Amino acid sequence: MVRKKLGRNRKNRCRFCTKEGCPRPVFIDYKDYVGLKKLTTSQGKMFSRKRSGTCAAFQRAISTAIKRARFMALLPYVGE
Repeated sequence: MVRKKLGRNRKNRCRFCTKEGCPRPVFIDYKDYVGLKKLTTSQGKMFSRKRSGTCAAFQRAISTAIKRARFMALLPYVGE
């Protein structure tokens, strides 16, 4: 039985980066709670870099934005 390689050599691109690279300064708007909700689990935890496919700079910005949105009561601290 022959096994297929499932995406081994495929590079995961950050959804926020452009073709030129990662824009500086990196900023994610905390008021965009619909977009931030896609980056959290149903329990309210943040997805890891590997799971969300973001680069390190944007992962730090996402975590700050999610924490700000939680503090402003736009996102829940725990899931439903």
